[in-house]
Amino acid sequence: MHSEIRNLEPKTLWNHFCNINAIPRASKKEEKIVAFMVAFGKKLKLETTTDAVQNVIIRKPATKGLENCKTVVLQSHLDMVHQKNETTVFDFATQGIEMEVNDGWVQAKGTTLGADNGIGVAAIMSILSSTDIPHPPIEALFTIDEETGMTGAMELQPNTLTGAILLNLDTEDDDEISIGCAGGVDVTAASTFKEVLPVSNSTGIHITVKGLQGGHSGMDIHKGLGNANKILNRILLHLNQNIDFQIEKISGGNLRNAIPRESETTLAIPNSTLSLFAKEFSKIQTEIKTEFAVNEADLKLNFFEVSTPKKVIDKKDQSNLLHSIAALHNGVFSMNAKITDLVETSNNLARVTVEDSCIEIACLTRSFSESGKKNLVNSLTSVFKLAGYQTKVSGDYPGWAPNPNTAICKILNNIYQDLFQDTPNIMACHAGLECGILGTHYPDMEMISFGPTIRGAHSPDEKVNIQSTQKFWKYFLEILKNIPEN
Repeated sequence: MHSEIRNLEPKTLWNHFCNINAIPRASKKEEKIVAFMVAFGKKLKLETTTDAVQNVIIRKPATKGLENCKTVVLQSHLDMVHQKNETTVFDFATQGIEMEVNDGWVQAKGTTLGADNGIGVAAIMSILSSTDIPHPPIEALFTIDEETGMTGAMELQPNTLTGAILLNLDTEDDDEISIGCAGGVDVTAASTFKEVLPVSNSTGIHITVKGLQGGHSGMDIHKGLGNANKILNRILLHLNQNIDFQIEKISGGNLRNAIPRESETTLAIPNSTLSLFAKEFSKIQTEIKTEFAVNEADLKLNFFEVSTPKKVIDKKDQSNLLHSIAALHNGVFSMNAKITDLVETSNNLARVTVEDSCIEIACLTRSFSESGKKNLVNSLTSVFKLAGYQTKVSGDYPGWAPNPNTAICKILNNIYQDLFQDTPNIMACHAGLECGILGTHYPDMEMISFGPTIRGAHSPDEKVNIQSTQKFWKYFLEILKNIPEN
């Protein structure tokens, strides 16, 4: 199985990637991959342990001649985002990822690939299992639950690691060296609503928003991509100007760190206004599709008849809901004043669920500064407070302040220029790398992040470039040979 991928170079990396992709590894459900990694380390007769939250730590002594080098922590996360296309029949709980090669890229068949961060995990496994690759003393740290809470990094104890340098393999452009990242926090609103009977002589109408690209809510937030929750709410607000519809339920988005690709709702519409509904829907459909014609060419906005709802939202609660979602900020909130083209603060309206008398609205807010994060959180919670919703702020994690003057940054910069006769992009990213959290546990540890080119992370379009992976591997091996001595 996957013989074409297993025969790609470097074979050791791609074979390890295939092995871990055969194992379900959703965030918060990493039991199988943790057991696999523990067995992997012990089979190699390397010191292998797990901590209280099931992070896996595997230690390997230096190869001959590099014993006096500083100990290096090689770090990647075990979990992956589970997303699939609507038409893809796939059970993430029992099936391994189905992969294929397409025009120089490895991708999955209708699901996320898990290159984020499986390629990093596979690269570290390749070093651990090697017998001929020069390297300094290594502590391999495989964290859990990076995608939905950074739990592994958060709960790592300060006395677990002894390394002086940490190489995080979770950056998604092979010409970038990451030296900083945004922090983040979840903002979730909840409320109840009064259910009433729909008006008599009504028809059930189901509206769907589909075909959006989705993507990483940090790395892709500045690209002008459509947010399905915002688009659906925009349709409903437009219809609300002329049609007295009633909402039964709404379901939009899924994971907090993925830009929502799909959203849907079921309405009760008076029969007397059905023709007006179709006219107004066509009008707003044309407006939105025209607006997103460049960035979201496959956007589909449709409706069809269904059974008339038995219960719907009270008119006052419905108005409150629609105007609250409209008022919520989504996308880039501010840009960094010091680094060109870097998003400073943003929000992703990740999930909207309205059903069975309950409302839940989930956002992920990111920022490089604690003050910027607090400012946007206050803005969001103010909207929810005005709506009368209960708000929970949770999962707060710190950013990683950029420092281009560390010794390891200079080493990686020089190696990149020597190997590729080009200058790397030393930058900070708007994603939530674990380095910021790990830095709070190990403030004296120098940290840096790099990786191969990955596109479409957190969406079924995720893919990793084969040639870039070979470039990353060559770079990685050269870095390991040039770690300074103690």
